[in-house]
Formats: sequence, C-alpha cells, structure tokens
Amino acid sequence: MERSGIITLTTDFGLADGYAAVLHGVIWSIFPQARIVDLSHEVRPQQVLQGAYLLASAWRYFPQGTVHLAVVDPGVGTARAAVAVETPHALFVAPDNGLLSGVWEELDAAERAASRVVELSEPRYWLPHPSSTFHGRDIFAPVAAHLAAGLPVEALGRPREGLFILPEIRPQILEDGTLLGRVVHIDRFGNVVSNIGAEMLIQFFPGGRVRCQLAGRELSGPVRTYAEGPFDEPFFLIGSHNRVEIAIRDGNAARVLNVSIGDPIRLYPRGRL
Repeated sequence: MERSGIITLTTDFGLADGYAAVLHGVIWSIFPQARIVDLSHEVRPQQVLQGAYLLASAWRYFPQGTVHLAVVDPGVGTARAAVAVETPHALFVAPDNGLLSGVWEELDAAERAASRVVELSEPRYWLPHPSSTFHGRDIFAPVAAHLAAGLPVEALGRPREGLFILPEIRPQILEDGTLLGRVVHIDRFGNVVSNIGAEMLIQFFPGGRVRCQLAGRELSGPVRTYAEGPFDEPFFLIGSHNRVEIAIRDGNAARVLNVSIGDPIRLYPRGRL
C-alpha cells in the first residue's frame, strides 16, 4: 500500500505533560516529512473502550495509507502484545489490549481476510533501551514513523492471528428482547455516546418503537436533531457517527445523569412495562 505520509495520534496522555509532544518529536526524528494529526489526547486515563470508539469513529475519513497510532495502555510493560495491523485502507499501531476492537469490528469479511496483523518483535525499529513504562515513545511512535515512511508491515515482526476484542465493544441481546449497550464516549458537550448502532435500532425495533433507559431514568425520544429535544430533560437520538446518543438541548446530559464510560444503557420495545 502506498503511504499517505499522515500519522494520527490517539492517546490518554492529555496535554498538561510533555508525553504527547514527545511522540511528535520521535516521529519527526525518524521521518521528518510526516504530517501528524492529533486525533485526541483526551481519552480518559486507562479507558481503552473510549479510545477504541474514538479511533473507530475517525479512521475511515483519512486518506488511504494513513498510519493510525493509538496508545491507551494500562498494561504497558507487561506480557500484553504490541501490534501493527495493515488493512486494505490503513495501518494501525497499538497495544493488543482491545484498543483496535472498534476498527476490527467495522471491517467487513473481505477486509479482514485481506488484513495482516504482526507482533512488534523486531527491536531494530524501536528506540534503543526502551522504558518499561513508556512504550508509546520508545516502541509505538518509532514503528509508526517507519511505517509512514514506507516500511513493509511484515518487517516489524512475526505474524499474529487476530486481535484481542473487548467484549463490551458489542451490545448484548438479552432473552427478553432488551438491547444492552454501554457508554463508550462522553463528548465535550456532555453528549453520551453508546456502542449501539442505528442499524440495530432498525433491526430490533422497526418503526422506531423503542424506549431507552440510562442511569435508572426513562429517556424521551427518539428525536432527529438536538434542537427537537426538550430543554430540561435527557433524550436520545442517532448521532453523527450513527450511534445511539443521549443529550440535553443546550445542556450537559452526562452531568445531569452522572454517567461514566462503561455504564449500561438499555433499549427495549415501546409498550413493554
């Protein structure tokens, strides 16, 4: 695959420290022509599920041959694997801890069959003497730079079968017909994003006859736009990334409902007690 020269960064490093900036420095030291896009450094600390959602919601909007570097790595320095993945459209570098779950789940059967996963087992493409606590700087960033410069993915290490997939990346279908999802992201407006896709609403609740419950509260909706929702109470709708989302018009739904990443959200047929 021809490389675009673009590298995106998704981390939980924040901007208060120099961790994110150091990734830029390492990449430019190896591949000065790299164009770096900070997708987000505001993943909540250690929230792999949120990082998986943010990466999955963005990667297809970038040119073919983009390298996506993601580091949300509470198991850094342990036996968890470090991987690179080449799909027909893009390349990914990340710990194999579920961070690539959303990307992998989005691929269709043909794309998965055409993809390659390798373990980062070739240290010549790392920085010398890697720290046991900062693989983002010492392993992942150098590898991403080499890939963006054109290095074949197979040069990075031995092939690996598949990826670790977070169980909570997929909604559950309960025996009583309830669709049990999870909160995967809270944006800066306080909108609460779930892992339940619009296609599941159509499949399980034809005609939009669906009720939504979060944090013990029944929510109004679905509505089509934020402006159609009430000012004073949470409601649900399909957001821009085609997921069920909870909002308050001109307000902060996450604050009002006091919810966190990973909290359950339930959809069930309208009319059921």
